[in-house]
Amino acid sequence: MHALRAAVTATARFALTAALALAATTPAPAPAADAPPVASAAVPIAFGETFTIESRILHETRRINVYRAPAWDESTNAKRPLLVMPDGGTAEDFPHVAGLLQVSIGNGSVRPVLLVGIENTERRRDLTGPTSNANDRRIAARVGGSAAFRDFIRDELLPVVAARYPVTDERAIVGESLAGLFVVETFLREPSLFDTYLAFDPSLWWADSALVAAPLPKPDAGARAKSLFLASSSEPALARLTARFAARLEHEAPPSIRWWYEPMPAETHATIYHPAAIRAFRRALGPTP
Repeated sequence: MHALRAAVTATARFALTAALALAATTPAPAPAADAPPVASAAVPIAFGETFTIESRILHETRRINVYRAPAWDESTNAKRPLLVMPDGGTAEDFPHVAGLLQVSIGNGSVRPVLLVGIENTERRRDLTGPTSNANDRRIAARVGGSAAFRDFIRDELLPVVAARYPVTDERAIVGESLAGLFVVETFLREPSLFDTYLAFDPSLWWADSALVAAPLPKPDAGARAKSLFLASSSEPALARLTARFAARLEHEAPPSIRWWYEPMPAETHATIYHPAAIRAFRRALGPTP
């Protein structure tokens, strides 16, 4: 019995060895002519980084998206100026502005900056100042929180970013529509927070157009000159108010304010961000500071 079992086992081993040898030398059958090509599983394309801040000022979690466009002649630890962007979520303006910076920094038309996008939670609350206009108050359950949002940027966001990334003390901010309103309001209320202010189709109708007539920043001895870029689309009310604000700059702005105003009547409120950003970045964030 033992001899029979050993003979069967040896036969099975031989058969298995022969089968493996045959498989190794026999080519695999060719796929059918109409079979689809073999493809790997799809994986997400990732760019930039994202993190959250538990804000004590705003009493909520805020998501921050960061993109460092590659520059061929720059070391990875080189310090960069900041470009802060409200409306900076991945489902908002962050991806297309990041792409624009990738191209512009790569071709040398814009100097390297670190893009820091702030994702919205309550956009109309954060980007608007106080108002007594009843129509303004109807746009959202809560409005008028721009001062607290500015406190969040100054006291929580900027220190966290400076601790995480190699940055200089030069800062810029960019926004469109209500975010453009916040940019202009910050330029007027706290000009020291940023060096460069970029506002496209700013919603200067807010609070009965109070910002259009607000006092301009006074020259600050020893401070860097401020830059302000304004652009307006074919939207009549926005274009009219932006032009009025630019006319004030023409007559009242001190030499310490470098500013530009570019009407873009070929653009609508929905299309102005990208083409205006190209012009603004090249003018205000060009290769030479």
